[in-house]
Amino acid sequence: MSIVLPSFNRLRFLRSAVDSVLAQTFTDWELLIADDGSDEETCDYLQSLARPGQSLERPGVKVLRLPHSGNPGAVRNAACRIAGGEYIAFLDSDDVWHPHKLALQVASLDSRRDRGWSSTAFAVIDAAGTLLTGERARRWPASEGWILGGLIKMQSVIAMPTVMVRRQLLVKAGGFDTAQRMCEDYDLWLRLASLSEIDGVHETLVFVRTHQEHFHHYPAGFEDRSRALEKLLRNGADRSVLALLRRERARAAADLARSQAVLGGRLAALRTLLKSSQYSWAFRDWWIGGAHAAVHAVAPAGIIKLARAVVRHRRTQ
Repeated sequence: MSIVLPSFNRLRFLRSAVDSVLAQTFTDWELLIADDGSDEETCDYLQSLARPGQSLERPGVKVLRLPHSGNPGAVRNAACRIAGGEYIAFLDSDDVWHPHKLALQVASLDSRRDRGWSSTAFAVIDAAGTLLTGERARRWPASEGWILGGLIKMQSVIAMPTVMVRRQLLVKAGGFDTAQRMCEDYDLWLRLASLSEIDGVHETLVFVRTHQEHFHHYPAGFEDRSRALEKLLRNGADRSVLALLRRERARAAADLARSQAVLGGRLAALRTLLKSSQYSWAFRDWWIGGAHAAVHAVAPAGIIKLARAVVRHRRTQ
């Protein structure tokens, strides 16, 4: 079993992530930490993990020191290339595992040799490690079976630290696409789901952390989702999902144009609409989303602000 953990600073979260690996009841693992050029304090901590003299009951911890790239797909690929386990599990530096996560997931995959990868249910915690409560609280179920259609529609949600994959399947899928600035996980899941059913472990075994250091750039996210869908179409998707892929590609293009326009990229939004019109004109969602984007792109900011105020006022009546 190989565990791939990319790191870049975030030492206050990284320690908890590593501790959750050390606490696993399944002990036949190697932990591959691919560090993307962290600061000295983080490097000192990583060095302490990889020092000689660790317990002989575990394969140990290996640290790969990489020049900073800011490319999470490339960082994970570096660790995957030296992974020696039959299975590869992914963990992010700010998330944590339940102690039985690996044991239950390995046992389930071992019993289903026809399935090449696996996910578990997960919940969300805050920066302090406390489960979210109230309206923000939600537990996300594990996906199971052939889920390509659900992924395309974004109905199946798979968090990175829930995933375990047979190394042979990961190699066949091609690993992470380093051209993806964001959505590199979604892009890989689409390719894995095209090749194999996914095994689902329905216990909540992963805790995904939400905090203010998360990076979000919505136009880039929409652009990379569009790219992932386009790539699937170009590489010969199964006929059963072609219509769905084309509809979602059109919707993603409209979402991209709208996000560009809202953030002030008016020319970029109009270019996106023009480019996507050749394959999206037949889809209602594209016209609706494109209309919103076009309004933001061509209307003066004051008019948009006034229209929003009118809508808010009517909603309170």
